[in-house]
Amino acid sequence: MYDPTVARLTYRALLGRRRALILGALPLLLIVISVAVRGLTGADDQTAADVLGGFALATMVPIIGVIAGTGAIGPEIDDGSVVYLLSKPLKRSTIILTKLIVAVGVTMVFSAVPTLVAGLILNGNGQQIAVAYTVAALVSSIAYSALFLLLGTVSRHAVVFGLVYALVWEALFGSLVPGARTLSVQQWSLAVAHKLAGGDLVTSEVGLTTATVLLVAVTVLATWYAGQKLRTLKLAGEE
Repeated sequence: MYDPTVARLTYRALLGRRRALILGALPLLLIVISVAVRGLTGADDQTAADVLGGFALATMVPIIGVIAGTGAIGPEIDDGSVVYLLSKPLKRSTIILTKLIVAVGVTMVFSAVPTLVAGLILNGNGQQIAVAYTVAALVSSIAYSALFLLLGTVSRHAVVFGLVYALVWEALFGSLVPGARTLSVQQWSLAVAHKLAGGDLVTSEVGLTTATVLLVAVTVLATWYAGQKLRTLKLAGEE
């Protein structure tokens, strides 16, 4: 279910000079903000939770997920080079799973690692804030990568739709409309963080059991459907 050649090509596409600069911009900004906040306010648990929740988890992780998830397959579909990949004796599920693993790995490295570093800078992991948000970034990286990989297989405007979901649905509607929070990867990951963090500094609108089920369901269904769309794409090319 994992092909090293597909993985190598996907890593090369995602970590090219231009895309790597884009992927690294937000983590670098998070670190700079964290250093500045720590210098101005000192170590404060509430401030750490606000920065990690408001910027790292709500903005940085989904945007990196959009870049990695859609970039794992979208450009190949757009320029037609995916046809050469589909001509190889590989199962479509193997191609999708390999690209998902690469997208998840890239998203985790560029989101979870800087989240941990930022948390340690902000308050030295007081009340497990840094660890809690790092774990939240890890689990949300999986769901975001699956969702945006699916978008990359079904639409030529996957980046636009991904950004609309991440910035409009989750950041805007998720903060204003109570019902929308239940259908939010961010809130599901916050439920995991709430379990790990001390006190009530990390809260979620969704219970841990529900969040876990939804995270797994979305990841599995999105990955499965992406595989189905890839099969359809091959048939269209043959016609």
